[in-house]
Amino acid sequence: MDERPRLLEVDMLNVHLGTPRRLILKDVGLAMTAGETLGLVGESGSGKSTLAKTLVGVHRPSSGSIRFGGRECLLAKGKERARLRREIQYIPQDPYSSLDPRRTIGETIAEALDPRRPRVSAYRQRIVELLECVRIDGSSLDRHPREFSGGQRQRIAIARALAVEPSLIVADEITSALDLSTQAEVLNLLADLKRSMGLTLIFVSHDLAVVRSISDSLLVLLHGEVVESGSAQKVFDAPASDYTRTLIDSAPGGPGFSLD
Repeated sequence: MDERPRLLEVDMLNVHLGTPRRLILKDVGLAMTAGETLGLVGESGSGKSTLAKTLVGVHRPSSGSIRFGGRECLLAKGKERARLRREIQYIPQDPYSSLDPRRTIGETIAEALDPRRPRVSAYRQRIVELLECVRIDGSSLDRHPREFSGGQRQRIAIARALAVEPSLIVADEITSALDLSTQAEVLNLLADLKRSMGLTLIFVSHDLAVVRSISDSLLVLLHGEVVESGSAQKVFDAPASDYTRTLIDSAPGGPGFSLD
């Protein structure tokens, strides 16, 4: 049994959205330790992105608890809330719209480092280090997002998230807009960052095959409810839910599929 302290604990989380308001997430619970990668899986409309955005403060729960590092996030205000927002970083799905096209990538990362005074000159060395950490040439910091491929933009978004040295990164379908070989490049990068930096990650995807190689544990959502959770190996080897079994069987290549 893992005796490490919990970094993130979610309990009985309910989220209503829309007009009229309808229940999107029902009684969702999860727990993570530092250094873990949790794969959050389910088909479109299952509530994956709603959960991801709720964890980073975009959506407000109707009820429930989100505890991060022992602190109740939903009660945080002022400086405490701002600190939590930096500790939990979000990488959105679309690498084309997630970066401001008017800013150079250096300016984008400088803003993450110091939102009040985002000066590239003051943080040039750190920006170069962050770009090279995600396998982007540091000399590219004065270029604009349009000059990069989709996979490169997604790696730049990862560098921006890493800039504030977060305790947790929530990656929301970040490989879904990429071709298979570029998906593999991003996944391999995240796996390397996990090993070298002790990265803690929630990796959201509709595709179990994509998350298998990187996830320590899985949480499977269906219609806003958790239908299965546990270690990645256990879920893949012996899924308890018929729905999870269907997802595994429908993945490219079947249960043994791997991007490697």
